[in-house]
Amino acid sequence: MATYLVTGVAGFVGSHVTQSLLADGHHVIGIDNLNDAYDVRLKDWRLSQFANHEAFDFHHIDIGDRLALDVVFNEAAKADRLPEGIINLAARAGVPQSVANPWIYFATNTTGTLNLLDLCKEYGVSKFVLASTSSLYGKGNPMPYSEEANTDLALSPYSASKKAAETLCYTYHHLYNIDVTIFRYFTVFGPAGRPEMSLFRFVQWINEGRPLLVYGDGQQSRDFTYIDDIARGTIAGLKRVGYEIVNLGSDKPIVLMDAIHMIEELTGKQAKIQHAETQSTDVRASWANIEKANRLLGWQPQMPFIEGVERLVDWYATNRSWASQLVTV
Repeated sequence: MATYLVTGVAGFVGSHVTQSLLADGHHVIGIDNLNDAYDVRLKDWRLSQFANHEAFDFHHIDIGDRLALDVVFNEAAKADRLPEGIINLAARAGVPQSVANPWIYFATNTTGTLNLLDLCKEYGVSKFVLASTSSLYGKGNPMPYSEEANTDLALSPYSASKKAAETLCYTYHHLYNIDVTIFRYFTVFGPAGRPEMSLFRFVQWINEGRPLLVYGDGQQSRDFTYIDDIARGTIAGLKRVGYEIVNLGSDKPIVLMDAIHMIEELTGKQAKIQHAETQSTDVRASWANIEKANRLLGWQPQMPFIEGVERLVDWYATNRSWASQLVTV
């Protein structure tokens, strides 16, 4: 079986990708800096699901640290375990936070990607997968968003940092023939997800009887995509494609207020809704055109939204003793 290097291995997508690769018999070199962008207890919980697997090697480093990455690659080369591909899922995510501190977003999302691409060149790793974002589509593009839409008008430093990373990927593909698949993820959700994402927050706030903050009128819609579908698509992206940008979404946008009502029904509790002004970085809707993912990779989402929300609600109930304490603002 193959060896793959997965960055952001304790993250939401990274942990699921790693578990799937290990289950398929592959060896995984995992990298994560375990930063406190959100509660580290959640990252520790994810990592605990596979940390003792005999085919998993963990390195507690930052992809922005080129010297530390060099050590990992040197060790892998000496052990004859250079990865056949890199899946770069390490990222500073979240739109509002990037406005407050754009520098750290570029240090990880852009410089970190550059470091990994350059190590691909140096060590002869010929496959690179990058996690990008649907936030690149901004406002004004026709929906459903296709990969050919204009992504030059970033609305946040987060989007801009990911656009820069995509551009670097093309540069290294062009110069060094590195095979690249870039995925633009659409609003990933599911058990043990990021606590600042809307569905996780809604589940926690409704369960704990806390005020549920809704920006605007709540009629904005999101293309929520279940984590297992995202992980399966990401691994499919290890296929040789040349250089391709691919949407991964559900193609079935859900209105936020409808999602809130679903959670109310599943928990048997009523939300205490409070409205706030719409944020300047917010978009009214997101909706993925996923024809390319199907044509190129044979990928289709499989998880119905309601079943995915039910799994999130069940996970929260099982882990409520500590999940209720996670910071979700």
